[in-house]
Amino acid sequence: MSEPAGGQLWLDDLKVGDRFTSGSHAMTEAEIIAYARQFDPQPFHTDPVAAEDSFFGGLAASGWHTASVTMRLMVEAIPLANGVIGAGGDLSWPAPTRAGDVLHVEATIEAIVPSRSRPGRAAVAVHCRTLNQHGEMRQEFRPRLIAWARGSEVRPVS
Repeated sequence: MSEPAGGQLWLDDLKVGDRFTSGSHAMTEAEIIAYARQFDPQPFHTDPVAAEDSFFGGLAASGWHTASVTMRLMVEAIPLANGVIGAGGDLSWPAPTRAGDVLHVEATIEAIVPSRSRPGRAAVAVHCRTLNQHGEMRQEFRPRLIAWARGSEVRPVS
């Protein structure tokens, strides 16, 4: 899909089958360790030597780190008006992200379901694959995102 006028996508701009590809993010050992020390302090994420004898057989990024990078890449690739706001989804990590992986996201809109109770709003089902530079999947994510039609009112969550 081409860049929309004004840089934002509204519900009116989206259709099933639309594809988006993000820029890339290179994962470094230092970044993996720093993230894990703060948010997922387990030896296979924080200590390259200890990680050798773990389930992962070497230093692996936290899945939540991969998810965080994926989110940043999604925000850049799918610039939804009013933000990329999730309403649930399915998430899996088929293989660990490693230092040296250069990640990007390929996303496809699978369904658009208009809200029955909130006119001008829809749930957009997206299939996001986070791949490394070799095309190997590191994360698969199927979020349901909220999208608004042009001119519809955005009401705060109460």
